[in-house]
Amino acid sequence: MKISFDSLKPVYIQIAEAIEDDIISGKLAEGGAAYSQLIIAKELSVNPATAAKGINMLVSKGILDKQRGASMTVAYGALNRLLSERREKGFRELLSNLVMEAIKINLPESEVVEEVRKLYKSLEDK
Repeated sequence: MKISFDSLKPVYIQIAEAIEDDIISGKLAEGGAAYSQLIIAKELSVNPATAAKGINMLVSKGILDKQRGASMTVAYGALNRLLSERREKGFRELLSNLVMEAIKINLPESEVVEEVRKLYKSLEDK
């Protein structure tokens, strides 16, 4: 898990997003143990309250399950929720910005599509 103290994005949000990334990548499995706030705080050299704030964001979204006296776990269905959220929010926003920029610089749609295909192929092959 990596965060940037130079980012304008608050550390607790970066922590939440890093945990989400680990769920999406399969590093954290649904039903399995999640990171504790103390481990995150120690690993990243942040205040445990900051780590807790990031974790609690995910608890409130239903991504993590918090049970008294038990370890924090990744909620069942978390992966599908995250993928759906990122497709609808993040990807659509990113795509919208790409298209608006292409229009500003008079880049033809066909060229944008071709460049996306090339990039997609090159990254898939890695």
